[in-house]
Amino acid sequence: MSTPGTSASGTSTPGTGTSGSTASAPLTGLRVLDLATLFAGPLAATMLGDFGAEVIKVEHPAKPDPSRGHGPSKDGVGLWWKLLGRNKRTITLDLSKPGGRETLLRLAAGTDVIIENFRPGTLEKWDLGWEELSAANPRLVLARVTGFGQFGPYAHRPGFGTLAEAMSGFAAITGEPDAPPTLPPFGLADSIAGLATAYAVMTALTARGRTGEGQVVDMAIIEPILTVLGPQPIWYDQLGHVQPRTGNRSANNAPRNTYRTADGSWVAVSTSAQSIAERVMRLVGRPDVIAEPWFATGADRARHADILDEAVGAWIARRSRAEVVEAFEKAEAAVAPIQDVRDVMADPQYAALDTITTIDDPELGPLRMQNILFRLSATPGAIHWAGRPHGADTETVLGELGLTGPEIAALRAEGAL
Repeated sequence: MSTPGTSASGTSTPGTGTSGSTASAPLTGLRVLDLATLFAGPLAATMLGDFGAEVIKVEHPAKPDPSRGHGPSKDGVGLWWKLLGRNKRTITLDLSKPGGRETLLRLAAGTDVIIENFRPGTLEKWDLGWEELSAANPRLVLARVTGFGQFGPYAHRPGFGTLAEAMSGFAAITGEPDAPPTLPPFGLADSIAGLATAYAVMTALTARGRTGEGQVVDMAIIEPILTVLGPQPIWYDQLGHVQPRTGNRSANNAPRNTYRTADGSWVAVSTSAQSIAERVMRLVGRPDVIAEPWFATGADRARHADILDEAVGAWIARRSRAEVVEAFEKAEAAVAPIQDVRDVMADPQYAALDTITTIDDPELGPLRMQNILFRLSATPGAIHWAGRPHGADTETVLGELGLTGPEIAALRAEGAL
């Protein structure tokens, strides 16, 4: 097994299309312990690792992060983990064992950030709560990611992203008007919470730069998704308005929908700007509707969506997807093909951005995965390796901590590793 950041031949493999080295990355020198499982907490750690943080993934010796087994695998290796575990060194540690507890406190003493997602009270049960961790390192930032937060009537319930998608109002407004509420077929709430946690951690670290002291981040997965849903609470508070399910249509503008092309493909059209709406209707041969009084605002256009959808849909149905996209582009109107992952992997814009990049992995060879989240001109991030095997770096990390061979062997004998 090659060490992290090297290929099987021993050469550096930061990832095709990514640039920058660990030394030049903006979060170089930041150490993160990822104690979390599944998606929200681990994704936050991944985002930090992509920009230079040293991330150590801590997993139970007998119960690895379940994300290793989620979704398809190849040769017994979970592919989702290869993405979620990138740029992380992996160690095993049973925090409920005395040796595991003491080892974590030793790690915490030299760590900037710990990310965990145990149910509230679990770390405290092991004498690893904020009191003990901050005593070991007053500069520590502890990010606690749970379904419902650290307090309140639901705090001790098991919490998952699906529940957040249901509770937040997302499912209630998703789907056709006469169909059931719809849940997303992927970890939407978890992913939003993961990105929000990375932001929260950087905010807490910025505050530490002024005060010299760490603090606790309390991230409830039910909250960030509610934020991105927009003004629903204020609409209800001020007007009693409850947003209904409208399918692909919008209450704020029209035409806005998905439309089938002559070759059986689909495209999406958006007219959030008045000028775009006018260009679309000219393009599809209905400039007459632009003069209608109701066409002057997005909300009024939305109330006449049947008329607009019929005109746009009929025009698109007579043309291939390529013809539609070309015509819209020439008219400077907003359209995009409805793409599945096969289209995404071949899309020229994604290719130009290197959004899907290639990583050399010692276990599976070349892997294509999403690249880092954004580009920095002076201090770029990079993917240096994909997710590592369970516990692959335990001896190395504990050796760096100062543990001797006999001490590590004693921890193994205790079942702490």
